[in-house]
Amino acid sequence: MAPTLVLALALIALVSFVVVQSLQKKRHTKKHPLPPGPPPLPFVGNVIGIDPDRPWLAYSRWGTEYGEIDIVIINSERVAHDLLDRRSHNYSTRPPGLVHHLGFFGHDYDSYIVPSSSRTYHVFTDRRIFHEAFHLEAVSSFRPIQMRNAHSLILNLLASPEVYGTHFHIFSTAIIISIMYDYAIVPIDDPFVTLIERSLEIGIKALRPEVTAILTELPILKKVPPWFPGASFVRDAIVLRTLAPMIMDIPFEHVKNNMAAGTAAPSMVSDALKRIPVKTQDEGEAAVQTTSTLYVFLLAMVLYPEVQTRAQAEIDSVIGETLERSPDWDDRASMPYVNAIILEMLRWFPVVPLGIGHATVNDDIYEGYYIPKGATVIANTWFMTRNPDKYPNPTRFIPERHMSKVAVEEPSTHGPDDVSFAFGFGRRICVGRHVADASLFAAVVNILTVFRLERAPGWNVGPDAEGVEWTGGISTHPVFPCIFTPRHTKERVSQLIKMQC
Repeated sequence: MAPTLVLALALIALVSFVVVQSLQKKRHTKKHPLPPGPPPLPFVGNVIGIDPDRPWLAYSRWGTEYGEIDIVIINSERVAHDLLDRRSHNYSTRPPGLVHHLGFFGHDYDSYIVPSSSRTYHVFTDRRIFHEAFHLEAVSSFRPIQMRNAHSLILNLLASPEVYGTHFHIFSTAIIISIMYDYAIVPIDDPFVTLIERSLEIGIKALRPEVTAILTELPILKKVPPWFPGASFVRDAIVLRTLAPMIMDIPFEHVKNNMAAGTAAPSMVSDALKRIPVKTQDEGEAAVQTTSTLYVFLLAMVLYPEVQTRAQAEIDSVIGETLERSPDWDDRASMPYVNAIILEMLRWFPVVPLGIGHATVNDDIYEGYYIPKGATVIANTWFMTRNPDKYPNPTRFIPERHMSKVAVEEPSTHGPDDVSFAFGFGRRICVGRHVADASLFAAVVNILTVFRLERAPGWNVGPDAEGVEWTGGISTHPVFPCIFTPRHTKERVSQLIKMQC
């Protein structure tokens, strides 16, 4: 067995043993039992059987066997709403040791994941600014930015469809940093985008729950020299700590310089600077979620061509089959099936399957179970989206399930659902969810207008997406080949887009 793997298993086993012993001790000192879960094995706890790249699968399996709430994993939308929404005052912070973990990786500035008690960042002041900028009524002002970048996405896909992932990331990132900083990226090799891509590539893996758990329980590991076998997390931390200030300072200084010169256009940061000094960098998380969801969209269109055909027929009925014009925001109300596809994208494969862990501020009792102060509480969104009572045939991509007037093979007794829980719960719900929704519509409707999406020859995967390769980490997306076939001439598409620029 490789030394790195041996070291990793030894560390996980040690952490599991410490956690199990701690929980067993608490179980005997309280009148109420801890929530049900799998019996731990001696020394190794419950680590056996968990895929570190896709832990939500094991948590979902335990949810089926042991009920709606495990020791720290919530597998029920009902329980998640009860605890994380209705008792958000007690579940709105982050796990106690997480701030130290984030500081080690250079992410102690991030309002999405630092604990509310952190002294290094005033998280609720920051989130108030985000709420003011991204509430439902305010986000309509961002629509020109989103549609302009959607058109750029189409032109990039026409020019080089084989690197569609790069184009998705540029689209998502360009929207966020334009909204926040009025920063316009260059089409190719933008230095700021390169920094964000590198940071995300490392951070998605470094900030996984299992990495957090190990370093929280055994902080001495942070002292391991970077050359030591298995110490890739130390090397990653060094890189992230170098990138973090650059990612924060470059666009921030861009705004301040423009304000000093009197040339600053409206942006979230320039508006905030007029009222309160603020440094923030939430654009990475928002961009990566939009990007990952667009991968899911492509996968669905490739595996379910009949869904794609129906959506394109709906679009053509609104804008004309000969591409008389490109779709606009006013068309959205006339495209219920396209909207249903977006909802089903969020449900079918949630790209942040476990979200970001919550933590209890105080001890709590829920339905007879004791949840101790400081316990990490994770909402298993993956399992919730696969509830067969609410979503019949949950592994199938069925947009009709979100349309109240369209019959489905096995209609849900719950009726249409907005899948809002895909964006989190309680006070920590994603403040950029309305921006993400609009960005997804802009991208989806334009891609379906211009392209027919087809599977690559020799790529054989069933409709339930079994066998598809997925990236690992706190966020995930499918990796697969896809063919973009223009439905109209490139000249016509380019001409129409240039006319609207």
